[in-house]
Amino acid sequence: MENLRVASPAAVTEKVIEVFAGDPAVSQLTVMRGASLVPEGDVVSADVAREAVNDILDRLSELGIRDSGTIHIEPVTTWISRAGWDAERRTPGAGPDAVVWAEVTQRAYDEAELNWIYLAFMTLATLLASIAIVIDSPILVIGAMVLGPEFIAIAALGLALVRRRRRLFAAAARTLVVGFAVAIAVSTVAALAARGLGWVSSQDVTGPRPGTSFIYSPDKWSFIVALIAAAAGVLSLTSDKVGGLSGVFISVTTVPAAGNVALGIAFGAGHEILGSVAQLALNVSGMALAGWLTLALQQVIWRRMPGRRRRDLARDHG
Repeated sequence: MENLRVASPAAVTEKVIEVFAGDPAVSQLTVMRGASLVPEGDVVSADVAREAVNDILDRLSELGIRDSGTIHIEPVTTWISRAGWDAERRTPGAGPDAVVWAEVTQRAYDEAELNWIYLAFMTLATLLASIAIVIDSPILVIGAMVLGPEFIAIAALGLALVRRRRRLFAAAARTLVVGFAVAIAVSTVAALAARGLGWVSSQDVTGPRPGTSFIYSPDKWSFIVALIAAAAGVLSLTSDKVGGLSGVFISVTTVPAAGNVALGIAFGAGHEILGSVAQLALNVSGMALAGWLTLALQQVIWRRMPGRRRRDLARDHG
């Protein structure tokens, strides 16, 4: 269940009410006349079955609300309502499967933005990965994977292709490139400092590392794991079930590969650099591809729902 709150100019309010009124997916409708100061007008609030949100948002957009007013979308995590239960039962599809595209796109824009917080997390994760490689600690590698913020930016590439958002694609690509470049540069400086202090030797980087050797040894399984992990991650992001994200974060070796690139540069280990760059490219490309395919499939499925809903509405009112 989602709550849609519309701040509407008074001249458009009646048309907004018509969008909600009589729709079987709507279980609660409230109109507060004169409650909105900017824009000057009214506030309309409705509880809507998640499966019908995209259709209703499209109809509100046709009224020009996105330009003349505001639409807020908020998940209703807990509700007690027989009308709400009936609304979800009557609406085609299943709530957990429904993709609210406006919600997903907004999150992609927010979390794919290049800012100091993103760079800080990326740098800290890469530094942690570099330490994990030096001491050959798989546990620290997992910690670095979880700390890394790059997954949603990678998923945003696929979303931008599916929804045809050039600005989102450019922003996500810039965030990934600059984020990895800054993290590798800072980690390289840190590795050079550790080398100068005698804390890390060339043997620590190029010697046998049974616990972390997979970081610079990409193979077919690296690509397959990236595909599976990204598909699971995108499903978690687009549904109301987010429990799978932690599993995604510890399945792909993007940040550890970046950490190993930094160490390779600091110690002149060409083999480590080439293997880690290949691992990084394989993981990012695999995740972007899987994200695009998963989102494209979801879009094909959910494009059919508005037509089915409107046929049901026409039959019920016919």
